[in-house]
Amino acid sequence: MLCAVFRSPKRADTYLYMAHPADFSILPEVLATSFGRPIPVMTFALTPERKLAQLSVAELQEHLDDPGFYLQIPPPPENLLKKELAK
Repeated sequence: MLCAVFRSPKRADTYLYMAHPADFSILPEVLATSFGRPIPVMTFALTPERKLAQLSVAELQEHLDDPGFYLQIPPPPENLLKKELAK
């Protein structure tokens, strides 16, 4: 299976993974609106030996099967005040 990756023009470090060719009509309206017009980044083959940064190929495959996409968002910013108060 080929996987297409798109970045959001509205949200920094936010990526959408979809089966290639991508069918954006399956996206929930709120996601499509908040993500913005997808900008193609790359297309690659999902193979067991491929390494992904935030999840395994098997997990990505599950997301692509149902609900049909995977949304990668950046982790929340570290709360430095909370960290300092904990010391």
